[in-house]
Amino acid sequence: MRRRALLWGAAIVLLAALPPFALALGQAFYIDLVRRIMIFALAAISLNLILGYGGMVSFGHAAYLGVGAYAVGILAFYGIDNGWLQWALAIGASALVALAIGAVSIRTSGIYFIMITLAFTQMLYYLGISLAVYGGDDGMRLKIRSQFSGLVDLGDSVQFYYVVLALTLLATLLIHRIVNSRFGMVLRASKSNESRSRAIGFSPYAYRLAAFVIAGAMCGLAGALLANHTNYLTPDFMHWTRSGEIMFMVILGGMASIAGPLLGAFALLLVEDALSAWTQHWQVFLGPLLVLSVLFFKRGLAGVFAHKHD
Repeated sequence: MRRRALLWGAAIVLLAALPPFALALGQAFYIDLVRRIMIFALAAISLNLILGYGGMVSFGHAAYLGVGAYAVGILAFYGIDNGWLQWALAIGASALVALAIGAVSIRTSGIYFIMITLAFTQMLYYLGISLAVYGGDDGMRLKIRSQFSGLVDLGDSVQFYYVVLALTLLATLLIHRIVNSRFGMVLRASKSNESRSRAIGFSPYAYRLAAFVIAGAMCGLAGALLANHTNYLTPDFMHWTRSGEIMFMVILGGMASIAGPLLGAFALLLVEDALSAWTQHWQVFLGPLLVLSVLFFKRGLAGVFAHKHD
């Protein structure tokens, strides 16, 4: 536990110290890069709750990323730039969408669960394309970033960075508390043996649906942050390939581990950025690297830092 606390402390100190060091070196680009990585890490953290701890292989998680982004963009389109309202709507709308999708999909399992979540995501993706007033397939530019009445200025890259860092750490702490609570124990037990969970008096459906809604709401917040980060939103936020990327972050980092989604997001996106700067055919090299990483890190990157007997 002490070793784990030291590693977490060192990671937080490094992330907190990055902006002043980047500015001192004249490399402000790295502030935006790491902020983007942390936003996707937040989305991966939310997916880990249902995938890693709940055993629900959702190929539709990017839907909530898109819903959160469009909640911010549509309100801004009509001149409503209050960040509290925008982010509350992003979280609430994503939770409602997750409730609707989860209510149907959680009644199934295996390939049927995967296909239902994928189908719902693609429905939302094509809905986004059909909304011509909001740019359709081309998407639309965010007129102004979310405003918080002088409390914080998201137009300042450093302030925005620390907001994302704080929210990512809070999300990590929240998931840690959830999975170690009675609720989390039932969720993990349902993943291990659903029949036994029912036999001792717990209904897996209710716990899984609650986890599904929490994960959707958290990913909706990531979508609101992503829209503010890019100043642009597009239906591609909801494409199934985006769900695959988020899922791979969880798998690469280590499923059912608190640090896994963070490690996976940083590893995948940093390698992707390095390869794309080196060659325009970076996908050709990224694919084999990812396959090798899964083969050699069976417990994910988080397993590298764990004790052998953990």
